[in-house]
Amino acid sequence: MTVTRLDQGQRYRPRMAFLKKIEALMMEMQNPDTGIKTQTQRVMITNIPHAVAGNDILQWILQRLQITDEEALHLGDLFVKYGYIYPLQEPKNLTLKTDGSLYRFQTPYFWPTQSWPADDTDYAIYLAKKNIKRKGILEEYEKEHYNMLNKKINYKWDFVIMQAKEQYKAGKERKKADRYALDCQERAYWLVNRTPPGMLDVLEYGLDRATDPNENKVNQKKTMDVYRREIMYYQQAIMKSRVKSSVSLGGLVKYSEQFLSNDPILSGCLPSNPWVTDDPEFWDLNAKLVEVPTRMRVERWAFNFSELIRDPKGRQNFQLFLKKEFSGENLSFWEACEDLKYGDQSKVKEKAEEIYKLFLAPGARRWINIDGTTMGITVKGLKHPHRYVLDAAQTHIYMLMKKDSYGRYLKSPIYKEMLAKAVVPQETVKKSSNFPFGRRQLRSSPSPVILRQQEEEAKAKEAATTVDITQVMSKLDRRSQLKQEPPK
Repeated sequence: MTVTRLDQGQRYRPRMAFLKKIEALMMEMQNPDTGIKTQTQRVMITNIPHAVAGNDILQWILQRLQITDEEALHLGDLFVKYGYIYPLQEPKNLTLKTDGSLYRFQTPYFWPTQSWPADDTDYAIYLAKKNIKRKGILEEYEKEHYNMLNKKINYKWDFVIMQAKEQYKAGKERKKADRYALDCQERAYWLVNRTPPGMLDVLEYGLDRATDPNENKVNQKKTMDVYRREIMYYQQAIMKSRVKSSVSLGGLVKYSEQFLSNDPILSGCLPSNPWVTDDPEFWDLNAKLVEVPTRMRVERWAFNFSELIRDPKGRQNFQLFLKKEFSGENLSFWEACEDLKYGDQSKVKEKAEEIYKLFLAPGARRWINIDGTTMGITVKGLKHPHRYVLDAAQTHIYMLMKKDSYGRYLKSPIYKEMLAKAVVPQETVKKSSNFPFGRRQLRSSPSPVILRQQEEEAKAKEAATTVDITQVMSKLDRRSQLKQEPPK
């Protein structure tokens, strides 16, 4: 194969982690001790060595990963579609058949993660060799590619034809079994890397990047600006916070448990599901500014500050508390900034000036307290206003309310009174329906692996239970006595 560049950035493609996992399974699958046993199989009139059946591949996946039949079949299809296993009997059909269909493992040199790209010159040699072998009979899309490559690399077409003839002659000197297997291998490789029309291109990952992360830049001169940007990039990378996967998973579990009761699909909704019963009471009780909200809604305000400030009724109740603390202007400023960002964009300049005069200008009627640095950034940005010009000041006020006022609000009589006054809707009797999202207790089904382990443990306990020999002997003695007694 012709190698033009050492690396085309393929090891940075988004699917790289997925491909590495497939390759780890392929290595296990080819292990002589624990992998699939390969045998010499007969295809038509030729004996092909190192072949495996599709059913054997499926059974190995099921035993190794302990997954369902559908998942194992899908994974086996991926093995074939990505070119890690190629078919021997139907080379054009890149799917795994769960019968006696024969397959072979692809050489690691042709795996998708290799650093060299599938070059146009190599594809042209393959098509020219196929054209010679079949005496001009090619598929329609192959004819189009052949003509296109002839125009594209016409300057070295003599080299392409020469290489095709040499490879064709070398192939005729091989054994028939090797020649057949190599033809299937080569055809499967190009079906993956030069996908025919109407077939899914599994290696497609978007347009070529403007910058190649592995490009050889030895001959390129780096300026001071390039070094400055690299230093800035690495500094920002070092500053990024990182946590252990166990910590992040624990946070995800905690979040899921906290919001489980508020999920209308998993826990249902009260008083009834409006899509099932056509009862609008659910919407009435959960209106934006309803007079008395539900208890579940009020309890959700205590989860975190964002839940409170995102709810219009929660903001209304929080505003009452802030007015008693003489800091109601903070929430009013935050709402004005939200309106500036998401409101009518044709009035951004007028809105920004109005917010500045009302909240930020010296001697403003509802002046807010922000530090000098944030004020300087805001005033400088107001010379050329845009919808995000007040983000720095808004973030400062948001954190001030979150850290200072929010905790006192949850302990205040205002929140406790709202919590005590909140209604708990009762579940209404609804018509029977096959709709799957009714309010019911859902239980997750146990894993098949756990079920197998439980069955094995039960069998082991049953086999290990001790038998009382005295009881068995006493029963046998009674039976013998009954047989010896004469009939009366």
